[in-house]
Amino acid sequence: MDTDIAIIGAGPIGLEAGLAAAERGARFTIFEAADRPGGYVREWGHVRTFTPWSMSVSQRAGEALGEAAPGGEELPSGAELAERLIEPLAASPALAGHIQLGARVSDIGREGLLKHEEIGTDERASRPFRLLIRDAEGGERIERAGAVIDCSGSYGVPNRLGDGGIDAPGERAFEGRIARRLPDFGREGGAWAGRTTLLTGSGHSAQTAARGLAEVATAAPKTRVIWAVRRADPDWGAVEADPLPERAKLNAAAEALRQGGSPAVDVRTGVVAEALEPSGDRIAVSLRNGTAERVEVDRVLALNGGVGDHSIYRQLQVHECYASAAPMNLSAALLAAGSRDDCLAQPSPGAETLLNPEPGFFILGAKSYGRNSQFLMSIGWRQVDDVFASLLG
Repeated sequence: MDTDIAIIGAGPIGLEAGLAAAERGARFTIFEAADRPGGYVREWGHVRTFTPWSMSVSQRAGEALGEAAPGGEELPSGAELAERLIEPLAASPALAGHIQLGARVSDIGREGLLKHEEIGTDERASRPFRLLIRDAEGGERIERAGAVIDCSGSYGVPNRLGDGGIDAPGERAFEGRIARRLPDFGREGGAWAGRTTLLTGSGHSAQTAARGLAEVATAAPKTRVIWAVRRADPDWGAVEADPLPERAKLNAAAEALRQGGSPAVDVRTGVVAEALEPSGDRIAVSLRNGTAERVEVDRVLALNGGVGDHSIYRQLQVHECYASAAPMNLSAALLAAGSRDDCLAQPSPGAETLLNPEPGFFILGAKSYGRNSQFLMSIGWRQVDDVFASLLG
């Protein structure tokens, strides 16, 4: 076998899993698709988190970094998380040499077995996992592992623009003009200034974008935003007596825009994108709210959340929740505990909720919590302990 434990993703939870494996003397390899650790975190590097350093550095990470470990109540940006936490951790003695960069795990199977074979028997556990790894140059190879921990998250698979999370008719024809990542308006504002943008979504990314575009409009008065929000009466994910002040400020800013706080931002609730088609050099979008309305825009910014890439383990026996696509036992435990509560109030549901019918396969981090976009890293740290208690004792 090439490694005892294959860990997918060199983000905060993947590195935490690596530290836990190193503690126990296990052979492990972390596969990261990007050319640097924390690839997805770097994609939102310009965004400041809601949680301070004190909530972003685990005990293991603090011990690994020693005096260099960041701390305090400052709110780091994604770039600062990458530069001051992720990068140093990846270079630490415990993890150095265990991370393969530019190594995307595209498929996982069980040697000699298909998905429907050896259901509930010990035979599956006796066979190693086979991971198909693709590198940046298009090369492919197989790596074998005794266990797999998927910490790849959900950021890389954004939901589509159309109603129901599927493509709107005509959407793929405009793929090059639909942004699906939160732009850095401080650097890219000129690309949005003086134009009309269709913004979709109501989560924290969409709220941040709406606030940013409103600021762009103050310097470029011809800037217009049509903000299409699917829910008729959005609550913006607001938490009563929110312990995270910046999150509360963002929620308040979104509600202020809804109430007409910026003449540049037209907030339309209960609206979905029905279809897209060309209109000269613009995009004609049919919006539906009971009846269809045609609007013409220059760009589309689709920030509708995401779901993890579950296709990579379609040949494994994974029990997924039909609603969240997270592990079924974990989803059931969260629903029983009140999963609509704020992420800060979520307990660690325990090791048994992380088990799958596929022995030795675990899903951790934001991906394991399905629709909980404000996944708290400290829950992920406790999940890591639960997994290794189950895996190695």
